[in-house]
Amino acid sequence: MSMRMNMAGEVSDLKRMTVKQLRVRHLEVFGEQTRSGNKDFLWKRIAWRIQALAQGDLSERARRRAEELANDADLRVRRPPDRPASPTAPTHTVRVAFQGSHRPMPGTVLVREYKGQTIQVTVMDRGFEYLGRVYRSLSAVAKEVTGSHWNGLYFFGLTKRGDA
Repeated sequence: MSMRMNMAGEVSDLKRMTVKQLRVRHLEVFGEQTRSGNKDFLWKRIAWRIQALAQGDLSERARRRAEELANDADLRVRRPPDRPASPTAPTHTVRVAFQGSHRPMPGTVLVREYKGQTIQVTVMDRGFEYLGRVYRSLSAVAKEVTGSHWNGLYFFGLTKRGDA
């Protein structure tokens, strides 16, 4: 019981650590540095490792099954291409005249590179034209392009995250 309480205390301590402290603890526990700066990911990963070291890792059967699954997976044979520091941040700087607080002037053409594709949007009086279709907002265009919800102004580099 005391080992379980000790482990719970250690996990509790992890939650209160800074990212810098977690990175040091990761090095201690895994024997290698991490590239992650995500606090939640780090404390959860370290907590898992501490538990695995204290109570035992995967069973041999589970390890064999994981290996089977990995063998069947389409694994990457080459490293991904180099990307900018933040994969979601726009890769260019744009200066745009605004009409009102957040709407670029009609006639403005917004250009953004996304996953090797050039995205070009024309600002219209009522909407945004992309690939011959008119969308009500830049966020709708960004969602069409990425498949997930984005702040359209941020996606096209018209504001920093949190400004919109």
